[in-house]
Amino acid sequence: MSVPSVWLTTLGCAKNQVDSEKVSAMLAEAGYRLAEGPDDAEVVMVNTCAFIEEARRESVETILAVEEAKKEGARTVVIGCLAQRFGPEVADALPEVDAVVGLDRYGDLVPTLDRLTGWRPVTIRRRPAMDILSQVRRPSPVLPYAYVKVAEGCDKGCTFCAIPLIRGRQVSRRPTNIAAEVEELVAAGVREVVLVAQDLAAYGRDIGAPGGIVDLLRFLSVVDGLDRLRLLYLYPTEIRDELIEEMVANPKVASYFDLSLQHVSRDLLRAMRRPGDADRHGALIERIRRADPDAALRSSFIVGFPGETDDDVDALASFLEEVELDWAGFFPFSPEDGTPAAELAGRIDPEETAERLRHLQAIQDEVTARRNAARVGRVEEVLIDQIEDGVPVGRTHRHAPEIDGVVTVDEGEAGTWVRARIVGAYGTEMTAEVVR
Repeated sequence: MSVPSVWLTTLGCAKNQVDSEKVSAMLAEAGYRLAEGPDDAEVVMVNTCAFIEEARRESVETILAVEEAKKEGARTVVIGCLAQRFGPEVADALPEVDAVVGLDRYGDLVPTLDRLTGWRPVTIRRRPAMDILSQVRRPSPVLPYAYVKVAEGCDKGCTFCAIPLIRGRQVSRRPTNIAAEVEELVAAGVREVVLVAQDLAAYGRDIGAPGGIVDLLRFLSVVDGLDRLRLLYLYPTEIRDELIEEMVANPKVASYFDLSLQHVSRDLLRAMRRPGDADRHGALIERIRRADPDAALRSSFIVGFPGETDDDVDALASFLEEVELDWAGFFPFSPEDGTPAAELAGRIDPEETAERLRHLQAIQDEVTARRNAARVGRVEEVLIDQIEDGVPVGRTHRHAPEIDGVVTVDEGEAGTWVRARIVGAYGTEMTAEVVR
C-alpha cells in the first residue's frame, strides 16, 4: 500500500494555526504524506474552533464542506477545540465523521490514522496529553512571519471564557524548546516571530521561570537571523514596568501592546471577573506611551455582556475617543455553556448588541484613520510579507499580521525590509515609497 496522504484545514485563532503546523510535523515524522487538497487525500482533517457560537457554527459548516469535497473512500477526522469540548456530540450529530480526536488525545492521532487507513508506519512514541505544545516544526514558510505558542491553557477565571474548560490550566514550554523552534523558523526564512499564548505575560510562572516573559524575550533576542519579536494577548495586570521597559528598549521586540481590556465599566468587569476600569486602563496606556510615545496599542472589547447599560456603552465610547488606541476589535457576548456568565441575568437583545457594536466600531474606525493619517510623512521600517498583484504588501511595528492594516509599498521583495516614507493613509491601509 502506498503512503497515505492527509489534508488539514484550520479554523480559529493563531494558536490553532500553530497546533495544525505541529500536528502536520508529527504526522510527517510518522511517515504520512501531506496532501495538496481534500480531493488528493486518504484522510481529511479539520482543526476546529469552539470559542464562541459563531466559531462552532463555522466549524460544523467546514466539516460538511470538506466531507463534500473529499474523494470517494477518504476518511474524515475532526480535531481541535470543538472535538475537545463537544466530542461525543460531534460524533452523534455528524455520523459521516470517522474519528473525533480532542486535544488531550493527540497522542492517539497517529494510531487513529493507522487504523482508518489500514497502513502501519513505524510506530512513534505515544504522546501524553498536550505534549504537542513542545513539538518543533520543520517549516517551509511562504510568509516571513510565524506564530510560536509559548504556553497552553489559562489560570485566569474570566466568567465569559471557555478556554480553561477546553485547554486547561496554564502549561509553559521550556525556553530552550521555544528557542529551538524559533531557530528552525528563522533558518527557513522567517524574519518576525509572533509569540502567542492564552495568557502570554504570565509565561513561565507554572515552571518556576524566575524572569518569566521578560527573560524569555532576552533569551530569544539573541537568535541569529531573527529580526523582530511581537507579543499578542497581554492581560492588563500582568503588564508590569519591567515588561514595558523591555518591550520598548529591546531593538528586537516590537513596541506593540495587545491589551486585553474587555470593557471600561467597573461593574461589568467585576461581573466578568476582570481587573480595571476606565481610569486604570487609561493609566496603563499612559504608562506605555510615556515609556514610548511611538508605541502601538491594540485591544478587544466585549459588547452586550449581561447587564450592560446605555451608560456603559457611552463610557466605552468616551474611552475610545479619549485614549485613541491604534486598533481595537469588538465582539458580541456569547453565552458559553459551563461558564458563570452564561447564567447571568440581564441578557441583551442580539439586535441591540449588534447596534452597539456598530456604533463603537464606527468610533474606533475614525480614531484608527486619524492615527494612521498622522503618520503620513514619516519614514518607517517595513517588512514585506508578500507580493499581491505585483504590489509589495508589508507591515511596520504597528501592524500585527492578519488583524491590523497593511502598508503597500512601491517596490520591494517578499521577506525583505525596506525603509519607506508613508505617503498616504486610507482608513486602516497605508501607502509608502521606498527611501533611497
